[in-house]
Amino acid sequence: MRCAGCGIAPPFFLAGHAMTARRILLVGATGVFGARLAAKLARLPDIVLIVTSRSRAKAEALAGRLRRVQPGARIESEAFDRTGDVGRALAHCRPWLVIDASGPFQTADYAFARAAVEAGAHWLDLADARSYILRFAAALAPLAQAKDVVALTGASSTPALSGAVVAALTKGWARVDTIDLAIVPGGKSPVGEAVVAAVLSYAGKAVPQWRDGRLQSATGWAQQVRMHFPQLGARSVAPVETADAELLSARFPGVRRIAFFAGLESPIEHYSLAVLAFLRKAGLARDWAFLAPWLQKARRFTRLGMSDRGGMVVRVSGLNAESVPVEASWSLLAEQGDGPHVPTLACVAAVRQLLAGRLAPGARVCAGEVDLTAIEAEMAPLAIRTQVGLEPGAHCLFADMLGRERYRQLPDAVQRFHGADTPPHWRGRADVEVGASWIQRVCHRLLGFAGPGRDVDIRVHVRRGPDGEVWTRSFAGQMVRSSLARGAANALVERFGIAACTIATDVSPDALTFSALDARLGPLPLPRWLAPRAIAREYEDAAGLFRFDVRIELPGVGLLVHYRGWLAPEEPDGT
Repeated sequence: MRCAGCGIAPPFFLAGHAMTARRILLVGATGVFGARLAAKLARLPDIVLIVTSRSRAKAEALAGRLRRVQPGARIESEAFDRTGDVGRALAHCRPWLVIDASGPFQTADYAFARAAVEAGAHWLDLADARSYILRFAAALAPLAQAKDVVALTGASSTPALSGAVVAALTKGWARVDTIDLAIVPGGKSPVGEAVVAAVLSYAGKAVPQWRDGRLQSATGWAQQVRMHFPQLGARSVAPVETADAELLSARFPGVRRIAFFAGLESPIEHYSLAVLAFLRKAGLARDWAFLAPWLQKARRFTRLGMSDRGGMVVRVSGLNAESVPVEASWSLLAEQGDGPHVPTLACVAAVRQLLAGRLAPGARVCAGEVDLTAIEAEMAPLAIRTQVGLEPGAHCLFADMLGRERYRQLPDAVQRFHGADTPPHWRGRADVEVGASWIQRVCHRLLGFAGPGRDVDIRVHVRRGPDGEVWTRSFAGQMVRSSLARGAANALVERFGIAACTIATDVSPDALTFSALDARLGPLPLPRWLAPRAIAREYEDAAGLFRFDVRIELPGVGLLVHYRGWLAPEEPDGT
């Protein structure tokens, strides 16, 4: 046997030990993430770590640094090009495990992974590209089973870490309603060209988000949102491309929203990407890939004045094991420039599991393969810490306003619709009638009410929060949104944009009835002769369905809209 790094046969007394040590080939070892992964792998016992780069000099320089820090570690170095003759290179290196930390995976195929598995090696990668991850199992599962090896993709911040966090937060829950995830690296942190190229590949393109219980899309880096990160404050973030929408929706049936965001601390970097995304979405550019090396070099200036503190946050809502509405959060804070270690943590935890023989053969996504405890254990020597928060979930606005005793007098179907633990999405059919005169139709249109129709498809989403509820109604695709909050004297206040209406309620065993008391436009109260008159009734029919009947008129004008119909909880598949 000869050392792949120097070609010299080891002494006889080391030969037996060398045969039992697992040889781990790390591709992309000199990159931002690869170098940090190499440093952690070098501490593992009973392995030979082969660090690689396209440049043999860079690989050997890294190996030298690792040997100085870990004198007992067995480190070899190789020149390696994943786009070259990988079969010959693998035969030369004889790895037990291949780890690909090179990227970008947005443009990668499975030739390298297939060659590694064909050679009888286990496989791990740090891919976060949606298409690559989702098709990985189909491309490699039969071969991995035949070779009796483990092949895992996505052993990185997403989907391995993100999935582990959601699983830990929601363990034992009866229902998961929403999942929001976001990452913001420290502005001073180094960023490799592969990462820049990955971001440019989808900026301005449609990226998947799970909304209203089904897969939809947002525009990558184009839609800006402000999110709060513990100990970092508010940061601007935007939708990014990950596989989490598909993976988590399959893992948590019935979830209504899954959204993944990322942001950059440097305003110049963040909003420059937003501009590039806007230009691509507008059709003024097709591909920004050529900018990757230039933007990476520009960071020497755009990162000036930025911090070495970054973070990640995961927030989920749903019903806990006792079916009580709750909201849980997990946050990560990385300081002292240790943020770039985060994408490597799940990979190191997976290597430990593999060395211990705890992973079953086959090819699959690295989601659910390593738990959060194992990943967080890899943070120990780093300036990275996490915290978990748990808060009561949404309140039942109507039970709080009416009082529990009066609320329990309502028909069962009405209580189910307004309950804090009820599904947030409902669907049914409705008839919509509007006034026939031109002035009635003009007022109807100005106030944004739904158009006329018979047996119209209607969807209602109720987002409950500590301060009230937001209702989004869709009549055959026409959206009507309003917010409800508790007002004075146990009245309701409903707001449509700048217009607001105070509503009285009346409870009986047969129905919940609403009637408008007054109206305002902004801060100005409307005189009674201008204020809309609204009467609404919610009740249960003979079949146990929730039914509604709402009529709104305007003094001197007449009918604005009258809609009546039924609703039932919408199934997770959107039907």
